Order: sequence, then structure tokens, then C-alpha cells
Amino acid sequence: MDNKDFRRHAHDMVDWMASYLETVETRPVRAQVQPGDIAAQLPTAAPDAGEDMTDIMADFEKIVVPGITNWQHPKFFAYFPSNSSPPSVLAEMLVTTMGAQCMLWQTSPAATEMETRMMEWLAKMLGLGDGFEGVIQDSASSATLVAILVGREKATDWAANEQGLKAVQPLAVYASAEAHSSIEKDVMVAGLGRQSLRKIAVDENLALVPAELEAAIEADIAAGIKPAVVVACLGTTGTGAIDPLRAIGEICRRHDIYLHVDAAWAGTALLLEEQRAMIDGIEHADSFVFNPHKWMFTNFDCSAHFIRDSESLIKTLSILPAYLQSRETGSVIDYRDWSVPLGRRFRALKLWFVIRSMGVDGMKAKLRDQIKWAENLEATIVAEPEVDLLVPRSLTLLTFRWTPEGMTDEAELDAFNEKLVHAVNDDGRLYLTQTHCMGHYAIRFVIGQTNTTQDDVVSAWADLKEIAGTI
Repeated sequence: MDNKDFRRHAHDMVDWMASYLETVETRPVRAQVQPGDIAAQLPTAAPDAGEDMTDIMADFEKIVVPGITNWQHPKFFAYFPSNSSPPSVLAEMLVTTMGAQCMLWQTSPAATEMETRMMEWLAKMLGLGDGFEGVIQDSASSATLVAILVGREKATDWAANEQGLKAVQPLAVYASAEAHSSIEKDVMVAGLGRQSLRKIAVDENLALVPAELEAAIEADIAAGIKPAVVVACLGTTGTGAIDPLRAIGEICRRHDIYLHVDAAWAGTALLLEEQRAMIDGIEHADSFVFNPHKWMFTNFDCSAHFIRDSESLIKTLSILPAYLQSRETGSVIDYRDWSVPLGRRFRALKLWFVIRSMGVDGMKAKLRDQIKWAENLEATIVAEPEVDLLVPRSLTLLTFRWTPEGMTDEAELDAFNEKLVHAVNDDGRLYLTQTHCMGHYAIRFVIGQTNTTQDDVVSAWADLKEIAGTI
């Protein structure tokens, strides 16, 4: 493809992108295909001769688009949002065109220096206070893995990296029983083993109980096990529970344990001053992560990871062969030392575009609107005689279950709610996901997609009630 053809096809594709965004709400939210449907339409071998881009694009519309779940649909209320916005899309187009690999300052100075500045902007926007430096990771899972690795090394005086875990005493990591599954996976990847993870009991709001945490720590110390890392969750995936950060932080300081804060979804709400009670005690945290790609209108992937002691992070992860050295080594930030992968994308550009385009006040207004709509929906749910709100609303996340009149058997109720979720998602008008809450099969409804309106929320609830009435 020459540049003339590239220009022509690029214009056509931008037109397609704009049309998709204009019409996405007319499509089913979840892909309405069966396993194998897409693969059956794809040849089993690559073509020998090149094909025309017009034909490729036609197949894209015919084969690929029907198999995509439309995360940017205004009635996407599943999981947590994976947000996008036109400014973010435009920035990604520029980044993709330049194709820069931004592992060192030298390999793209603008990428490094903009990343540093964007993380400074975010720290101020969220009210994190002084003392944090930042790096953009691909996901909160990666940021938590890095935190566990740094905590592991500090707990072993960097002996684990040098000699392996067999050379050090057993270590333990602590998190709420409601914490995200990525923490368990990160513990595995860090070589500590699942048995080193302590899942701490939660209270009636499903937040970690500090007294239970301290008891587990003291029991491990008595058994000759070294406490290495505590992960506090602000906004658990199942129900949005907020762990008590100050109490957890004070325990960590007493026992000299690395404290990482996972605020992957809820962290965006810290843009709002009225939501900052959740980070009371942030001065005790060693690291903090939230995902602008969840609720801050920025395309995946973009995870903001803040660290108090960047020297410990670099000491944990840095390896410096001759081919990665430059004249500037040691005098500039080389973000390759701040994460597990060597290669790095220019993620900061989309943050720059989004923040400048929307403005902090524009973001705050959108968040406040969505929280208000969730408050209204909470009141609607509480007033519904056949729906139980299982835990109080957390920001824009509601967790509930249907309890049809006369149905009291728990197994029957679980089966009904599971059937309801499947029926809703098969219908295509909205998309929901499930969790288990206090032993019950529960339905999650989370507001946060960029273009969702109050009317979308109201009509989605009406759709849900209608479908529930057919089961």
C-alpha cells in the first residue's frame, strides 16, 4: 500500500469510526454469536497473494463487527467500564502512526517527559498529596505485580532477586477476601505461591477487618513467616467495597510492611473532593494504582501507578546491558526500569488529549452526573418489592438480586437470578454481569460508560424488569 492508498483508506476508516460511534446504541450490547461462529468464517491458512483493502474492510464488517461486544454502548453496565472518548481515539491514531517504542528517554524523549508530567497532573487531580512519583502501566494487575515484587525484595533485603526464594524465609501477602483475582495471580507470578496469600475476613459492608489483618500478621510472625505486602482495595470488583485505609496503613507501619492500594475503578472518583474520604490514610501507602481506562474516558490500556520510593522499584526491576545504555543513562528517567516489560507504548499522549479536551471540571461534572443517576437507581431498587439490594451502593455500582414473590428457596433464587442475567445478555438491549455476595448469586449494575445518559439508565431498568417478568 502506497501513501496515496493509505490516505484514501484512512479517510474511509475514520468515516466508519465516526458512524460506528453515532450508531453503536442500535447494536446489541453483547456479541450475539456462538462459540466458533467467527472462526468458521476465517480461512484456515493465510493468502499467498495480497488482497485489496476494500475487500478486507468488507470482511471486517461482515465477520468481525458482529463478534465484538460493544463496550462503548451507552447501555453497557457490566464488569467495570472500559472507557473511550473521541480525543483518546485520536491520540491513539497518532501514536499508532508514529509507532514509537518508548522504553528509554532516548527512544522518544517526548513520551518519557509527557508521562512524567501527566502523572504529576493526575496526582494533583486526585489529591494524593506529595511524595508520589508515577508511571503508566498496562493494567492494575501489572502495577500490583510490581508492588508485590518490590515488597518481596524489601522484605528480603533484595536477596530473593539474587538467590531465589529458597534462600529466604517464607513470605506472606495479605488482602481482603473480596480482593480482585489479579492479586492471587500476581502472588503466583512473583513466585510466592498461592499458600502465601492471606485472604482476610470482611465486615458487613464487605470491607477488610483491620483486627483480622493484624491477627493474621502476628500469627505469621510467630510462625517464622515474614509479612511482605498488604494490598488494600478501594472499590472491590464484586461490590465496590472500600477497605479502611488509615487503619490498614497504621498496621503496616507498625510492622514495617509494604502497603499497596488497588483503586483500579474507584480511584477516578477521587477527582471529586467529596469522595476523598476513601483515601484518608494515604500517607501510609507505598504505592497506589487506578485505571484511567476504566472511568476516566481514556482508551485501554492506561493504568496510573504511583510509587513513593522509585529507587526501590528500580533496584527491583532494573537490568542494564550495554545495548540499553545511552549517554543520558542515570540523568533521566528510563521507564523501562519501572515495569516488567521492556517495550513501552506512548500511553501518556491520550491522557494529555483527554484531560485538555474535557478539562478537569468537565470530567467532574460527568462523574457527578453518573453518581447521581446511580443514587436514583438505588432508590428505585429499594422501592421494588421483588428486588433486594444486597449491600449499599458504592459510587455507581449496585449489587442486588431478584426475589420473586413466593420464592424462598436459596438454590431456586440463585437459579432464577442466573437465568435472568443470561436472558438479559441474550436479549442484547443491555449488558450485565454477576457476582457472589454474602453467599448469594447477585447481579451487578455499574454506570460509567462515557456516553450513558440518565434516560439510558432508566430505560435499562425498565428493560431488566420486563425481561425478569418473562422468566
